[in-house]
Amino acid sequence: MERRVRMAGSYEIIEAFHVGDREIVIGEDTRAKPEERYLCAYCQQNEILASYSDVLVSGDYCEIVQIFADRLSAQAQKTRTALFTPIFQGIDTTPLSKADCHPVSHEDSLEGKIVVIKPEVLRREYQRSTEQIKLCTGGFGAYPHSRGSACYCVDLYSGKESRFERQDILGTLERSQLPQWAEIGLKQYEHAHPHRENEIGKEHDR
Repeated sequence: MERRVRMAGSYEIIEAFHVGDREIVIGEDTRAKPEERYLCAYCQQNEILASYSDVLVSGDYCEIVQIFADRLSAQAQKTRTALFTPIFQGIDTTPLSKADCHPVSHEDSLEGKIVVIKPEVLRREYQRSTEQIKLCTGGFGAYPHSRGSACYCVDLYSGKESRFERQDILGTLERSQLPQWAEIGLKQYEHAHPHRENEIGKEHDR
């Protein structure tokens, strides 16, 4: 299999680690000035573009590795603190399994339904119930027998929008099954989108 080369401008990414909402990378450009051969940067990317910020360059590989390690440690601590917030709030973050939700068939429409994301498609730090339970708001994958597979979702804990594939969905939940925090999140979404409140109710009544 041909190795996929990842580039940041003229620098080849030779090390990368993603934790929380940021990725830290090390790049190398063997044609750069000796004092600029290596870089360390934060990277954020989507399906189309990657952007790099706080870029530092050095000719000393060990120095770059130290910067990489320091940034990784700081990002891990920041993420750990953020992920402890639900626990401090008394929320059970145990990951949901198939036994906790209703299976999804090819005939099911997912638009307006509460969906549960498979834990294994989430990064390890996010394999918890507060990251799994979402409201599906649309996308070609939300409809049965569609050629597309994208499902657009709103996180019921954070309110953030995200995109998943239909095959990433473990199952659905009825509103009556929602934990209190998810019901609060759903009510906040309905308040912000009053034109969708009845639509959500209809999907769950079917």
